[in-house]
Formats: sequence, structure tokens, C-alpha cells
Amino acid sequence: MPISVAGSNRKPEREQGFTLVELMIVVTIIGLASAAVALSLPDPRGRLTDEAARFALRARAAHDLAIVQARPVSLWVTPVGYGFEVRRDGAWQAMSDKPLQVTKWGAGTQATTGIAGRDRVVFDSTGIADRPFELRLLRDGEARDVHVGADGTVRVDG
Repeated sequence: MPISVAGSNRKPEREQGFTLVELMIVVTIIGLASAAVALSLPDPRGRLTDEAARFALRARAAHDLAIVQARPVSLWVTPVGYGFEVRRDGAWQAMSDKPLQVTKWGAGTQATTGIAGRDRVVFDSTGIADRPFELRLLRDGEARDVHVGADGTVRVDG
């Protein structure tokens, strides 16, 4: 076995660690991966289609409630939200049940009904609406239309 002598022509051992190029490649990969994740995350406000569908389902629930309770139920809409009322003792009373309580539109959502201010449609005890009703929801250049037919049907377009 050879004996090592101080000051010999030995090559110095390579220092442990990463080169600058290796670190830059890793940072680039992490940046690309995080960009892909950020682009695939859903909008925290939810989709406009989901908001329109939720409104349509609640309008249909009001229709069904009018039939089940055999009393008129109204749906009112403003630019900032919507709610439901039931006719009791000759007066409209706000509904406090969870699915039919007053609800605000999601952040950035605008509602238009063709009538400035508050608009209302009433379902009678047989589920027939007092008139056809149209609502347009807008957000970030997207639009969804909700139609309530005179027969009480509710559908979402767009």
C-alpha cells in the first residue's frame, strides 16, 4: 500500500454541493410546476354557471313550496341579491329557511332583470308564475340567463 506524503501531487478532492447551473434548473422546474398549479386552481368565487344553477334550483324550490304549502311564494331579485317570501295572513313574510333565505350574489356578479331596482315573480298555490321572468347574471365578460316560464319551469341558458 502506497504511503501518502505531504505535498505530493495529489488532485484535490471535489467539494461537495451543487453547481449554479444545477440550482437554476431546479428553480426553473419549481417555477413551472407552481405556475401550472396556479393556473389549474378554480376561481375562489365559483363559476358563474354554478351561481346561475344554484339560483335556478332555489327558484324551483320556491315553486315546489308554493304547491306543497298551497299558498303563494314570491321570488325577488335585486342587483345585489335575491330572496323569497311567503304570503301569510294577507302579508308577505320573508322566508328564513336555509335554502330560501336572502342571498347575496357572489363577488363581481351583477344581476339584471330589465327592471331597475327590485323585481318580483310570484308562484301561486298551483305553481303557476304570475308572469314570465328573465334574469341575466354577468361576471368578467361571462353571461348566464335564467328563465322562469309562466308555467313555473326554470332553466339556465348560456
